[in-house]
Amino acid sequence: MMKIKAAVFYKPYAPFTIETLDLEEPRSGEALVKVAAVGVCHSDWHLVTGATPHPVPCVAGHEGAGVVGAIGAAVSRVRVGDHVSLNWAPNCGKCFYCINGRPSLCETYVGAIWAGTMMDGTTRLSKEGQPVYHFSSLACFAEYAVVPQECCVPIRKEVPLPIAALIGCAVTTGVGAVLNTARVKKGSSVAVYGAGGVGLSIILGARYAGAKRIIAIDRNGTKREMTLRCGATDFILGDETTVQQVQSLTEGRGADYVFEAIGLPKIQEECLHAARPGGTIVLAGISPVGSSTNLPGAIITRQEKTIMGSYYGTANTSEDFPRYADLYVQGNLPLDLLISKQYPLHQINEAYADMLKGDVARGVVVF
Repeated sequence: MMKIKAAVFYKPYAPFTIETLDLEEPRSGEALVKVAAVGVCHSDWHLVTGATPHPVPCVAGHEGAGVVGAIGAAVSRVRVGDHVSLNWAPNCGKCFYCINGRPSLCETYVGAIWAGTMMDGTTRLSKEGQPVYHFSSLACFAEYAVVPQECCVPIRKEVPLPIAALIGCAVTTGVGAVLNTARVKKGSSVAVYGAGGVGLSIILGARYAGAKRIIAIDRNGTKREMTLRCGATDFILGDETTVQQVQSLTEGRGADYVFEAIGLPKIQEECLHAARPGGTIVLAGISPVGSSTNLPGAIITRQEKTIMGSYYGTANTSEDFPRYADLYVQGNLPLDLLISKQYPLHQINEAYADMLKGDVARGVVVF
């Protein structure tokens, strides 16, 4: 048993608190990771707003990277000393979805992830003998994390660990939505709603894919320069005229591909109208649990629009994480552009305040 510092979440609308917790050593099939960096992502904030229900108390943090410090029995995927990006949607390689080429939809770990436990139904975290739950099987807003070995993907050591952390969520979600889900064609037009970490990653992915026109849309004007640096050709300050502005930039038709990276039903509905007839709408943002989106069937049918969900960038993480790391090292994915500011763990609430204000592309907690 070791003592660690971690950011603990107790109830909606309450800030994270930094506390000392007990962490057990890894059991069979698990690894201990010394956490180096964790991205400040909206998905963790959904706990605070109540949009994502979860057992409490829990340690959030799902966009992380670090160094393997110890392994349990029967671990074959990683070795002590490996640099790893952490995968918050582990895949078993054996279930229906894995063997049919859709590992991001693996069904094996879903129950444990939502229960906030390891696969044996217990937690490795505790405080004064009482369990503390793990968010997304990772709980990496902490100095150390014990995770299933399937959550660890080795990354080449030339990649800085803050970059490796972003590969663990925002980059894979955004770039993957472009390359894996939509398979954007060279020379096409792309519109991206939302310029947070995922939206900016979509822009980077669209630039890499060779899109000719990349239109970034956000209600925060400070995002203009961020989007243009990442490869957007145009920026629209979102308002009631957004669809008309997208159409005016695409010869009156609408974009070939429209990506939604916010998770708001109202914006998802707008995306349908921003896409041209025959175009593709990709929903990559996570909407609140229980919400619904009204997409009119008459328009979908008569204009032959395709609507796609993209969960974790339709990723095969064991292949995609190293692929994105290679593209970064080669200079084809300038992921450094995503990191605006770094914070120590005790400033986590400040980091989320900056995120909500839109002052950063991606903040990163570093240890």
